[in-house]
Amino acid sequence: MDHIAIADSIAAAAHAGQLDKAGLPYLGHVRRVAAYVDPANAEAAVAALLHDVIEDSGITAAQLAEQGIPASAIDAVERLTRRDHVPPDDYYRRIREHPIAREVKLADLADNTDPERMANLSDADRARLTSKYAHAYRALGADFGDGAERRARANR
Repeated sequence: MDHIAIADSIAAAAHAGQLDKAGLPYLGHVRRVAAYVDPANAEAAVAALLHDVIEDSGITAAQLAEQGIPASAIDAVERLTRRDHVPPDDYYRRIREHPIAREVKLADLADNTDPERMANLSDADRARLTSKYAHAYRALGADFGDGAERRARANR
């Protein structure tokens, strides 16, 4: 079973018509995140493709399991799903404790902090998000340099 192809299909359906903060198709974001994870870690690629599916669509973890998505990838996606009642420090702690979730979140941050993408934002949004992403990197024990390294590695 090709879990990556299944995850890509689920992501394409879940994010159909959605746009990112720069006004571009959201599916491009999740595919870039998948390209930024360790290429030897297929479950990280699956989780990367699905990292916003529960948060941004009506798809549930149970439905992902029914589609054959591995439990470890689903666990990562659940940890990456923001919940209103979970304080940010708890959110990042749960991600830090799960190697796949941490790998995916760092890849997500790499795409979100891409200078070309940031250039498409208003000055106010860019300043707000730069602060937010810096906090996220620190909470995960990394820094902005991690994002640049991931983008460079994926573009080789």
